[in-house]
Amino acid sequence: MTTALLVGLTALTATTGPAAAQSFAPVIRVNDKVITQYEIDQRIRLLQLLNAPGDPRSLARDQLIEDRLKLGATEQFGVKPDETAITDGIAEFAGRANMEPDAFIAALASDGVSRQTFRDFITAGVAWRTLIRGRFGSKVEISEQDVDRAIASQGSVGGVRVLISEIFIPTGQNPAQAEALANQLSQIRSISEFSAAASKYSAASTRQNGGRVDWMNITSLPPALQSVLLGLSTGQVTQPLPVDGALALFQLRGMQETAAPKVTYSAIDYAIYHIDGGRTAEALGRAKAITDQIDTCDDLYGTAKGQPPQVLTRETRAPGEIPQDVAMELAKLDENEASTNLTANNGQTLELLMLCGRTPANAPATENGEVNRAQIVTQLQNRRLASYADGYLAQLRAEARIVE
Repeated sequence: MTTALLVGLTALTATTGPAAAQSFAPVIRVNDKVITQYEIDQRIRLLQLLNAPGDPRSLARDQLIEDRLKLGATEQFGVKPDETAITDGIAEFAGRANMEPDAFIAALASDGVSRQTFRDFITAGVAWRTLIRGRFGSKVEISEQDVDRAIASQGSVGGVRVLISEIFIPTGQNPAQAEALANQLSQIRSISEFSAAASKYSAASTRQNGGRVDWMNITSLPPALQSVLLGLSTGQVTQPLPVDGALALFQLRGMQETAAPKVTYSAIDYAIYHIDGGRTAEALGRAKAITDQIDTCDDLYGTAKGQPPQVLTRETRAPGEIPQDVAMELAKLDENEASTNLTANNGQTLELLMLCGRTPANAPATENGEVNRAQIVTQLQNRRLASYADGYLAQLRAEARIVE
């Protein structure tokens, strides 16, 4: 059993005891499906046992809503999870804790998480992956050039830098309209046309420059975006990628291999100071006054002194765990540099984002000095399918009737 899971199970065993009175009353309706309080309580307990990062109550709610959306879509297309795949999924998950499936399920059950709860958790994921492969698998074609680029980006010597443009379309009050526009813009192949669209539609500050972003090392970008960009030709645009309150599009304008040693990162340390008012002149003025007075992320603690704790958040996360919009902004920043391009709470809160530091990771080793090209093809396919999956899930959520 992994240390993290062992700690979670031990801690909860010492505190929970017999399950409290269970409520099977519906508390959330997702289209024609309901989520009960019992299911929420069970998912919270499971997330606690697995030491999942973040608030388990909020995460449980979001996961169960997404599970209902995923299962609704699989039912619509007649996709039925294969029993063998479900069994394999349970075994794979248990294997992460170095346990046999029955022992793992028994360990969960001893802390009140039922076998059915865990099975439902696995089944939703299996069904969703089956649907995504069926719907989008034919769109994912990996060329030899794609593999060569991926190898170049992973090499211990030399790296890749990219020149991109970006468009962020707010979903706001009309997600369906935003999605239709994003899908239309994703078909653009002209750099000048994409630039004009960025100036017209983008909510990012780069709209003033036609969406253009300066050269950056590809390893500074979110991992999912790295693989997508490596598969593009100059002028091509990504599929719409969901970020907080918006759909993001990126166009590749150029790519270069560099002689400088490639650096990858195991963790990114960043801080966000929240300012009421969104992108109003007053809020932006407040942000500028703060950045003029500070030199490092640590200085933000003094700025936030005496204010509610939620005003300042500081996190150290693996690159793949950072929200896409935050990760994109961090990619543009040097250490102790700040950005005011992001907002939260439907634009009502300005986020002063500051990069505190990056922790380099060791370059990936290859067996006998040889690269497994088939493995890289699989990785690229999975990453591109994940991009399609994220976009499709965002579409389902935008179109859903969710009532609490």
